[in-house]
Amino acid sequence: MPGPTPVHVQGDPELPEKVDVVVIGGGIIGTSTALELAEAGYSVAVCEKGGIGHEQSSRNWGWVRITRRDPREIPLMAESLRLWKNIDERLGRSTGYRTTGITFVCKNEKTVENYRNWKRHLEPFQIKSEILNPQEMRDLNPGSQLTGAGALHTPADGRAEPQKATPAIAEAARDRGAHILTKCAVRTVETEGGRVSGVVTERGQIRCASVVLAGGAWSNLFAGNMGIDLPALGVVSHVLRTEPIEGGPKDATWTNDFAIRKREDGGYTISRGAGTTVDIVPNSFRYAAKYLRALKMQGRELHFRISKQFLREARRQKKWSSSEVTPFEEDENRIFDPTPSPRMVNSLLANASAAFPALKDAKVAQTWAGCIDVTPDAIPVISEVEATPGLYMATGFSGHGFGIGPAAGGLMADLVTGRTPRVDPKEFRFSRFTDGSRIAPDLGY
Repeated sequence: MPGPTPVHVQGDPELPEKVDVVVIGGGIIGTSTALELAEAGYSVAVCEKGGIGHEQSSRNWGWVRITRRDPREIPLMAESLRLWKNIDERLGRSTGYRTTGITFVCKNEKTVENYRNWKRHLEPFQIKSEILNPQEMRDLNPGSQLTGAGALHTPADGRAEPQKATPAIAEAARDRGAHILTKCAVRTVETEGGRVSGVVTERGQIRCASVVLAGGAWSNLFAGNMGIDLPALGVVSHVLRTEPIEGGPKDATWTNDFAIRKREDGGYTISRGAGTTVDIVPNSFRYAAKYLRALKMQGRELHFRISKQFLREARRQKKWSSSEVTPFEEDENRIFDPTPSPRMVNSLLANASAAFPALKDAKVAQTWAGCIDVTPDAIPVISEVEATPGLYMATGFSGHGFGIGPAAGGLMADLVTGRTPRVDPKEFRFSRFTDGSRIAPDLGY
């Protein structure tokens, strides 16, 4: 069964000869960056190898959350919550965004105490988050049979529709003059005197002064062809959606066994709360040492497997010139559509129905999987690449990109244009991987 179908965005038929900025990647990060740049009066072209929003930007849960974020992301996510509130008016299109609140169920008292400690990170932003006792947790969704020692609930969190949001952002950027180019893989970045001077796409050359690499799970491969080592590995998340059904939970809810949120169409998106699939690939060995701290902290939530992906990546071309067909132009890579694991999705509806009995008659409409690019410290790179002036990266969002996307695109545009950054970008600098910084996730406890 293929992945979800985003709202169609028709690509422009012609390439511009010259723009100020080329954005590589038509996901929520790339399109949000383009929108901010276009609103600031810069000419910009988004080059997407497949379709707008067709990979993880349309395959995620649709959660817009500040809850349980790495503390280093919280200032940027607070800005993103502000942007989401008025995003439909800004875009002139619907993203399906609603402020609904999100609940994280605590399996034991230790988790309650961890979440209580985490809450302090929201205090500077005057965002309310509360610890609920077991009865308050169940009362939040009448008829539920949630079990646990309590829950962390943040009313300011929300949800949007991934299949609508990125296309809406792309079209709004085009309204403001951006060029939206689909089935237009960038092959190489050109330089003059060591500085970015343009790109070569499969359809021709575009001259520009700056390039933003926002290629998600493909950024590592693209950067590698430039001689840039971007440590990132892919993990696969497995999701199902149900047909519309009455009486289910109104609030998005996370437990170890499932994560659920109501969809605009009346159905539900359900995934694993704790548990993603990690395909063992050649880069797994290459970057193993860099991920040791993350594995010690979160290894129990990962399910490792050896699959055909190992051979695909082992055989994949790693170097190419501007005149060669690249891996991004191969049919199977235009839109990466991983196969969902039956093991990972088969129990999801049963687990959700045990907590929310109204779902026991729900019918599965679709299952899919998506590939998430994860850095060793599980926070993104939003940064200039100092070795190549004019080259920037906005990638490695580690499964947190959808909700933070509007503000992340804004911060990337701040850096490209030289205006005052809306938040301190220091934690997201690319050089952290080589300047001796301690690289590890921060759970905030």
